[in-house]
Amino acid sequence: MRHLTVILCLWGLTSDASAETGAALYARHCAACHGANLEGQPEWRSPKADGSYPAPPHDAEGHTWHHDDAMLTDYVARGGQAVLDEMGVSFRSAMPAFGETLTADEITAILDFIKSTWPERIRQAREQRLAPAP
Repeated sequence: MRHLTVILCLWGLTSDASAETGAALYARHCAACHGANLEGQPEWRSPKADGSYPAPPHDAEGHTWHHDDAMLTDYVARGGQAVLDEMGVSFRSAMPAFGETLTADEITAILDFIKSTWPERIRQAREQRLAPAP
């Protein structure tokens, strides 16, 4: 039982540490487009002249929480357009690929940071939205 307690404590520390590391990585790699406070760019729901959309917010007002971690990780690693094209989605994304810049662990840390900022109601809504169908 003592080992389980230690493992659970370490798991909690890893999540907190990941979010803290993710905050620094987010500031360095994401904030220029998505905002220092995860607020996104103005008019993010309206296409720009080139047909791409401004960077969306990652806070509770955005739609990041609508997507599962695998999709978000893929989007960051390969870039938005590659993922959307593969999915057959007709949407022009300006999100660049960060797979050559960030490791998988760093992408996870960024996502952990983003998720750590969501209020409980958004976390619960995401859990329900992403739950497997009965």
